[in-house]
Amino acid sequence: MKKNSTAKEILIPAVSLFVICIVVTAILALTNMVTKPKIDALAKETQEQAKKAVLTTATAFSEEKPAPAGAQVPEGTAYYEGTLDDGSVAGYVVSTSAKGYGGDIKVMVGIDTTGAVTGVNILSINETVGLGMNATKPEFLAQYNGRSDQIGVAKNNPKEDEIQALTGATITSKAMTSAVNSALSLYAELGGEQNG
Repeated sequence: MKKNSTAKEILIPAVSLFVICIVVTAILALTNMVTKPKIDALAKETQEQAKKAVLTTATAFSEEKPAPAGAQVPEGTAYYEGTLDDGSVAGYVVSTSAKGYGGDIKVMVGIDTTGAVTGVNILSINETVGLGMNATKPEFLAQYNGRSDQIGVAKNNPKEDEIQALTGATITSKAMTSAVNSALSLYAELGGEQNG
C-alpha cells in the first residue's frame, strides 16, 4: 500500500505540471499568432518613417537590397533606393551599424544623388545615459548633414572634415561616424553620382 501511495505522490504532481506546461505553451503560441502581424506591421511603419526622415525628397523606396558582395561595409548592411514621383532616383538610404561603447549602434543614413548625407536616424542604441545617449540629440546628428567625404572625429576644434565628439563619449562618437562613413562607402560602391 505504501508503494502505491508513493507512486501517486510523484505521478500526480508530474502530470499536473505537464498539463500546465501544455496549456501555457498553447496560450503563448496563440498570443504570438495574434500579435506577430501587428508587431511586424508596426516595425515596417517605423522603418518607413525612418527612411522618409533621412531622405525627405524621396516619395517611394525600393525593397531592401543587400550590400554588394565584397563591399567594405559591416555585415548586415543594406540599402534602399529612394525615388521621386517620376521614377528618377532621389538618393539612397543605407541601414548599417558600428560597435559603440554599449554594443552595436544601428543607424539609417540618407544620401542624395550628389553623395551628400541628408540625414541620420538612430534605429537602436544602448550607450551610457547622459554621455553616449547624447548621440540621439538632433544637434549632434545634424553635424553629418551635407558631408560627402569620409568624416573624422575631433575632441576639440574640429576641422572641416571632422565632427565634434560628444563630451565623455568619444567611443560613441567614433562609432556613429564609422556607421556614416560605411554608408558613404556603400554609396561610392553603388556607383555614386552615376546612379543619380
